[in-house]
Amino acid sequence: MNHSQSGREPERGSEQSTHEGRAHDHALHTNLKRGMESRHLQMISLGGVIGTGLFLSSGYTIQQAGPIGTILAYGIGALIVYLVMLTLGELSVAMPVTGSFHVYADKFIGPATGFVVAIQYWLTWTVALGSEFTAAGLLMQRWFPETPTWIWSAACIVLIFTANALSVRFFAEAEFLFASIKVFAICAFIAIGLLAIFGIIPIAGYTHAPLFGNLVKDGIFPNGFMPVFATILTVNFAFSGTELIGVTAGETRDPETAVPKAIHTTLWRLVLFFIGSITVMCALIPWREAGVGESPFVLVFNSIGIPYAGDIMNFVVLTAVLSASNSGLYASTRMVWSMGNEGMIPRWFAKTNRRGVPMLALCAAMAGGLLALLSSVIAASTVYLVLVALSGLSAVVVWIAIVYCQIVFRRRWLASGHTVEELKYRTPGYPWVSWAAFALCTASFILVVFDESQRFALVAELVFIVACYAVYFLTAKLRKPRADWQR
Repeated sequence: MNHSQSGREPERGSEQSTHEGRAHDHALHTNLKRGMESRHLQMISLGGVIGTGLFLSSGYTIQQAGPIGTILAYGIGALIVYLVMLTLGELSVAMPVTGSFHVYADKFIGPATGFVVAIQYWLTWTVALGSEFTAAGLLMQRWFPETPTWIWSAACIVLIFTANALSVRFFAEAEFLFASIKVFAICAFIAIGLLAIFGIIPIAGYTHAPLFGNLVKDGIFPNGFMPVFATILTVNFAFSGTELIGVTAGETRDPETAVPKAIHTTLWRLVLFFIGSITVMCALIPWREAGVGESPFVLVFNSIGIPYAGDIMNFVVLTAVLSASNSGLYASTRMVWSMGNEGMIPRWFAKTNRRGVPMLALCAAMAGGLLALLSSVIAASTVYLVLVALSGLSAVVVWIAIVYCQIVFRRRWLASGHTVEELKYRTPGYPWVSWAAFALCTASFILVVFDESQRFALVAELVFIVACYAVYFLTAKLRKPRADWQR
């Protein structure tokens, strides 16, 4: 492909992104439907982000890094993801294709890297699905402590699979409802928490307004400064999902307007929902009491003593988990569809039914959710943290690829005779913003080595990346003699 061609291609939508030559060779219906509007896009992005990362694993982060360290870690994470989103915006508006990340990597880095990025993002969400379903089982333990976790995980699997199997419009409406509930709940949590912090309403264990003394009670960094960096992996998991804007661009009716709008609202939402919630819970809960056994949100409401508030919040957290898994299954399914559509895997994975749903890709994506059933054999909290580690690293690998693709895209765009003004959305502060995003993502990937409990994930991730490249080159070598014979 020459540079001038790459300049014209961005005008094509998801239905046109299929390579025409290959489309004529296969009697398959592989078109997705543009059934999502701007409001769906924004809520789907929120749905992918606000899940167990905030409601459950934030407790683990608080235990490791302390209150101030956790706020700092989430602040760094918000900055990283916002910079990544600025670079993704330019690519998504210029080339609104479903499963965009690996398509970009294929064009601007190379086919092998495109394959690796596709597998990494599939892994990000299929593994995340397992952790979300495991979390759902953990949350149900509050009401049914005698029932095995895996039973509730299985029930959630059936529910989310059905929502995705009906149609993209049904999925989008379901996600809009799920996300709306948890956004309202988070706002209520912050508002009620602030009333408790300033002594307007009572909270157990305090005869005066708690204020923010708990944030520095045991020192600014009670476990040292290094855990702030070590817990960045967990924070990355919490923020993974914002890039769903890129995945949905190919099924959005007006990506040129909807994508930039969703991107520009990302930062303040991350700050409000994550850092605001973390600050409230750290001010009201002694940081040593936080963990993954029970949501810190539930602990706060129980301490405030609002009747049934703990159960209500547990329901909201469960809704958030279902929302995140709903978005996750959608993202994973579209990545499998895109790999089939691009010929990276058997093309029948790209086949869609009359409702525009790629059912075979959906089944393949759901396979990752079955990892949740491991909680019936191993302690659920242990499984959860392992899945968080793997998913978080895969997300960072994809972010690094996104940023580098934008850098190469801009260079090729200008080299082919185009101007920056021709781009309908462009990354502000280029190239400084792009390179800052690249450096921060790379650093957060490497700094995992300082967390002994998650160091294994770094080694496993590196081995997995090498294995992906090996599989690509091996299959390419096997395909080449066949292609030569056909000629």
